[in-house]
Amino acid sequence: MLEALITNKTRLRLLLRFFLNGDSSSYLRNLETEFDESTNAIRIELNRFEEAGLLKSCMKGNRKIFQANQGHPLYNDLHNILLKYVGLDQVIDKIVQRLGNVKKAYITGDLAFGKDSKIIDLALIGVDINQNYLNKLITKVAKLINRKIRCLILSNFEEQSYMKQYPEALLIWTFNDN
Repeated sequence: MLEALITNKTRLRLLLRFFLNGDSSSYLRNLETEFDESTNAIRIELNRFEEAGLLKSCMKGNRKIFQANQGHPLYNDLHNILLKYVGLDQVIDKIVQRLGNVKKAYITGDLAFGKDSKIIDLALIGVDINQNYLNKLITKVAKLINRKIRCLILSNFEEQSYMKQYPEALLIWTFNDN
């Protein structure tokens, strides 16, 4: 769907890389390796995004580090479009909100870094989660979004030590009892 609107594959990869997880950052040579594309094509798109104010940059040593400008008026819209594109909105709607005692949901793995992946690594924090029901929902949603979903259930106590192992984890949902 999004490929029809954004025909430049480098541009689409950069959007996913920086706007799926706004805390994600990278530099030109790293993106070259990650995307397996020429630095020139990547540089052109990075410059366009930076000129538009969608990306911000800073120098660290001799590297220019790029990151999404979360203060840009379009940031939230782009982020939400990309969540829909990779199917995370459906994961949240169909899985997390219907399980009952889920307190938080995190994405880890490639998607947490903003790398498009056919595998969604999901960590659910909560208690008394019905594993059989969860597995049925995961199977349905995986078929719907055409991606594999790997899910890990953690207690509130286990969350802190797990998150130390995955500092890039992207919090996608939290229970709000207000």
